[in-house]
Amino acid sequence: MTDHLDEPSALDFSALQAILTSESVEAHASELHGVLTGLICAGFAIEDKSYIGTLNDLFNQGDNFPSPVKLAITQLYLEIWGNVLDDTYGFNLLLPDDDDSIAERGNALGVWVQGFNLGFGLQQKNSPVLSAEVKEVLTDFSEIANLSDEMEEDEATEQAYFEISEYVRISALLCFSELATLPSRDVKNIPQGKDADSKTLH
Repeated sequence: MTDHLDEPSALDFSALQAILTSESVEAHASELHGVLTGLICAGFAIEDKSYIGTLNDLFNQGDNFPSPVKLAITQLYLEIWGNVLDDTYGFNLLLPDDDDSIAERGNALGVWVQGFNLGFGLQQKNSPVLSAEVKEVLTDFSEIANLSDEMEEDEATEQAYFEISEYVRISALLCFSELATLPSRDVKNIPQGKDADSKTLH
């Protein structure tokens, strides 16, 4: 059993995006979350700290992130781990709030799956042969990444968005269940379940 953080701080979309913007890092919060999730679901080990360098290369032209961004990314990384390990299915995509426009949320979902496939692909070279189910997920994600950002604000579109985002969430967990490198029992400070979502960093 892993120990929980004493003071877990959960980052929502707006909080993370605000940090990125304030530090002049041109990255979309959903894409960043997707890349980290893709790495983890393809077998990235929790003890491996190279994810920071990978994100530096992808989102900051290889330069080191400012300290507030690095701190936020480290928190986010641990939160993702805590949520994918949560047996109550606490994992969720990092997307704008339901109060935001369907166009903005649809675009964020598209960049999330794009980020997932990117992170997954970076780690995949170290992964075993992929099952047919995982291959289908990656193909589906590629199609979802092309979602139009000109969505109509109506009930049918809202329902479609909900169903697609739920499919993406469950499919990411499927990839994790097949390919993850599970933490050893002595790994500490992984927030899990409600602990991972107990606070929002502002």
